[in-house]
Amino acid sequence: MSDTPAPDPSDSEKPASPLPEAASDSQEPPKKSRRDFLLGIGAGLNVVAGAMIGIPIVGFALSSFFRKKEFDWIALGPSEKYPQGQTRLATFKNPLMREWAGETAQMPCWVRHDTSGDFTVFDIHCTHLGCPVRWFQESKLFMCPCHGGVYYEDGSRASGPPPRGLYQIKHEVREDGMLYIYAGDIPSLANQSV
Repeated sequence: MSDTPAPDPSDSEKPASPLPEAASDSQEPPKKSRRDFLLGIGAGLNVVAGAMIGIPIVGFALSSFFRKKEFDWIALGPSEKYPQGQTRLATFKNPLMREWAGETAQMPCWVRHDTSGDFTVFDIHCTHLGCPVRWFQESKLFMCPCHGGVYYEDGSRASGPPPRGLYQIKHEVREDGMLYIYAGDIPSLANQSV
């Protein structure tokens, strides 16, 4: 009645092969293509570039935990070098300097000797953006040439954009008559010397 042939029982006993016979005979690993090779080279170069950028950044971020602060008392010279009632520029060698620093290791500061005999040592940097301030004896003012910041002779803010007066550096006159300052870091809002 029906034209469909009956299934052959011998066909159900043969296992089905998952791979064609030609492929199952060869046991060689697949060859890498040019695309895979270039992808590996590109990934390797990215790892090298990431390390070249990342290692210095991590080193910079962690260096403050391992670097020893080298503060030191530094002589500015005999106290007679700074006459009473005057403000003079003094320079000292920064204790944090490196061998290659050259002239940039010389740090300036302003030394004021009051008529009362007291000394005040000011950092030379303006508290606005850090430009070096100049002392004008005639007007008895410190003035910043960058943005017009003005300070009185006691270092307090007179006018302009600076948020506060000049930073003072810790100092002392010792028994030998020498004026010393405690130097190492530039004073800032985070690190005020006095």
